[in-house]
Amino acid sequence: MTQLSDFPITQKWPAAYPDRLQLYSLPTPNGVKVAIALEELGLEYEPHLVSFDSNDQLTPEFLSLNPNNKIPAIIDPRGPGGVPLPLFESGAILIYLADKTGQLLPQEPARRYEALQWLMFQMGGIGPMFGQLGFFHKFAGKDYEDKRPRDRYVAEVRRLLGVLDGHLKGKAWLLGDEYTVADIATFPWVNNLIGFYGAREIVGYDDFLEVDRVLQSFLARPAVQRGLKIPARD
Repeated sequence: MTQLSDFPITQKWPAAYPDRLQLYSLPTPNGVKVAIALEELGLEYEPHLVSFDSNDQLTPEFLSLNPNNKIPAIIDPRGPGGVPLPLFESGAILIYLADKTGQLLPQEPARRYEALQWLMFQMGGIGPMFGQLGFFHKFAGKDYEDKRPRDRYVAEVRRLLGVLDGHLKGKAWLLGDEYTVADIATFPWVNNLIGFYGAREIVGYDDFLEVDRVLQSFLARPAVQRGLKIPARD
């Protein structure tokens, strides 16, 4: 596809600014990662709300962009070689945006891989495990009489928080003094754990002083404050 209008998703979410990067998302921990990165990078973009209440993620238009029916997804009309680039999976999008701009990911190879390992730690551990705890603590799973599944995820979330806490001692961010996509991926999930999921007490969050210290630094960033609300809910 050679122009933005060639993508079926633009039939449901028309682009008011077709020269800008198009973001299809919802302000969830995964969704806000990309909004925060875009705000940090100062890239021009147009956000579109994908409403789960309306099952927008299951429509043919959205599935044409992400067959896995998850947010976020993007189309960059100015992708590599000037050709529009469709992309899904938040981790892949963060890497792409960092590479596109030369920011938020170290250029030196060893440091780059260090950042990527912590990004993968979030993608493979923090996101899935925190999400499962949210299901068993806040959503339908909380009504299950058998609490063993919930307790399994409580224990795993505590373990993951312990990994972060130990690593962050003496560091401003996951890579020391350098703020990267790894931080942008990780701390929306920590924020969601103690905020929206209401799991602060059950996981003993107050034991993890280093994690909370860095979370507060993260939440103090203006770009983070903006990105946490994008796309705006109707």
